[in-house]
Amino acid sequence: MTTLPSSPEYLQTSLAAAMVLGLRPGRFYRDVRPLCINLLLHYPQGCRANCAYCGLARSRPGTASDKSFIRVEWPLLPTEVLFDRIVRYQSQLSRVCLSMVTHPRAYQDTVDLCRGLAGLTELPISALVTPTLLTEARVRELKESGVERLGIALDAATPRIFHRLRGQGASSPHSYERYWALMEVARPVFGPWKVTCHIIVGIGESDQELIELFSRLQERQIQGHLFSFYPEEGSAMARRRRPSLVRWRRMQLVKFLLEQGVVGPEDMGFDARDRLRHLGVRPAQAEAALTSGLPFITGGCPSRNGPLGCTRPFGSYRPGQPFRDFPFHPTGEDLARVRRELRLGELLKPKAP
Repeated sequence: MTTLPSSPEYLQTSLAAAMVLGLRPGRFYRDVRPLCINLLLHYPQGCRANCAYCGLARSRPGTASDKSFIRVEWPLLPTEVLFDRIVRYQSQLSRVCLSMVTHPRAYQDTVDLCRGLAGLTELPISALVTPTLLTEARVRELKESGVERLGIALDAATPRIFHRLRGQGASSPHSYERYWALMEVARPVFGPWKVTCHIIVGIGESDQELIELFSRLQERQIQGHLFSFYPEEGSAMARRRRPSLVRWRRMQLVKFLLEQGVVGPEDMGFDARDRLRHLGVRPAQAEAALTSGLPFITGGCPSRNGPLGCTRPFGSYRPGQPFRDFPFHPTGEDLARVRRELRLGELLKPKAP
């Protein structure tokens, strides 16, 4: 067994990761086994935050150990067992990602666990952190502990949405301004494209607000990762509808085109409700992006040998439902379906005056 310097006795891991590590039985739809092992800090008191869309919110019914996260089971397993299995299966894996929760012990436990992992395996390590608990000195210590990429779940495209869904003032430990400030601090520490920002599509933002955020991240060389909102049962947003597939596909495509420098925010047109109505690219450019399949692959930290590292299979859909993002390179049949969902021709019409 692996001896850890100081850490929680138990961690949670996604059900899919537990299956990959041989700790739970099961089969994978279309063989979409994850390449990244996601670990989640666990405390009996749970997370201190109360985000309206999150399965770990403190107001959601249930104890910390039986709450789901992204609508799937996260088994609670001994930390040493998980580390031993990661070492045993590391040749089949792309990386490990450790996620913090809002808890007084979370920062130091994250440092200790990352140091332990870095001493046991050469797998790259990502840390999804809680900016509320961090300072610039702590960001530097995380990098020194072996963290290769730092993730920040900003989630909301604007301060208005952030404060409405994640609380504000004395009712919440989080603030939009603190999250952005930490990204700005972390960027020179970790380098270009090694600070990542999670963005949820479908929680009240407009297309124009999303595109402005994509552009702001691009300018700072911070990598954005898109998530399609999918309601958690029992959460404050349990009855909110998911974004339509057409809107989701369009935001995936726009983000990719912005990152490739094919288009700028000034090239696009919007209607009176700030919905995207004109893309501002040549048809051949849009077609090349679509047929590459790259805009529609899961946005996540890469593997050591290519883009598919953290693939989060079924994080925003269920087996048998249309893939919201693909944890593999989409096939021709997959892309034919994406083409229908995207309705690209509507966005290539001349821009309204």
